[in-house]
Amino acid sequence: MIAIDTNLLVYAHRSATPEHERAKQALERAAAAPEGWGITLTNLLEFWSIVTHTAAAGRPSTPAEASRFIKGLMAGGLTEIWVPTSGFGTRLMRIAEDLKIKGPRIFDLAIALTAFEAGAGELWTHDSRFQSVPGLRVVLPLQVKWPLNPCS
Repeated sequence: MIAIDTNLLVYAHRSATPEHERAKQALERAAAAPEGWGITLTNLLEFWSIVTHTAAAGRPSTPAEASRFIKGLMAGGLTEIWVPTSGFGTRLMRIAEDLKIKGPRIFDLAIALTAFEAGAGELWTHDSRFQSVPGLRVVLPLQVKWPLNPCS
C-alpha cells in the first residue's frame, strides 16, 4: 500500500504551485495502484492547516474547498485515512529517541509510523529529508521517471 505525504496533497490542491501537475499525476498513479493508497490523520490535519491558513500563498482555501478536495480523493480511490492505534505514543517516542529525532521531523515520524502500522510499504513525498521508520520506503515521485512500480 502507498502512503501519501502532505506536500503532495497541497501541491495537487493548489493549481498555482509549480509542482501541481506532477503532484496530480502522482496521486493518479497512487490511485491506480492495485495495493491501494491512503493518508494519515496527521496528513489530513497538516493539509487543512496549510491550505486554509490566512497566510497561505494566494487565496486561502475555504473549509468547504479543503473538504471537497479530500472527499474527491476518497471518491477517486483513496483507500482510507489511517489513525494511530493504541500505544502509538509510546512506540513513537521510543523510535524518535532511537533515531534522535528533533524539531518538526517528529511529524514525519508520526506520519510514517501510522502509515507503516496501517500496512503501507512506501511513502510518497516531495521532501527529500522525510524522516521515515525502518521498513517504510520513501519515494520522491516528482523526481522519478514513470512508470514507477508501486511497493516494489
